[in-house]
Amino acid sequence: MMSNTEFDQRLAELETRISFQELAITDMSDALAEARIESTHHAILLKQALDDLRSLRTMLYADPGNEPPPPHY
Repeated sequence: MMSNTEFDQRLAELETRISFQELAITDMSDALAEARIESTHHAILLKQALDDLRSLRTMLYADPGNEPPPPHY
């Protein structure tokens, strides 16, 4: 059977662990939210780059028959 002192120490240790776990969860949640924002930003940039590449390709080679063959030919 635990004494009151042992019980209080155990309870304090568990409360400390929970506090650290809550802080870690908050930090991970913040990092995940930031990563999602960054991922969305990168997806937008990639879409813009692909659109620019398509329009450039159309301007350079209006007729697909004039397009040079791929490098492996």
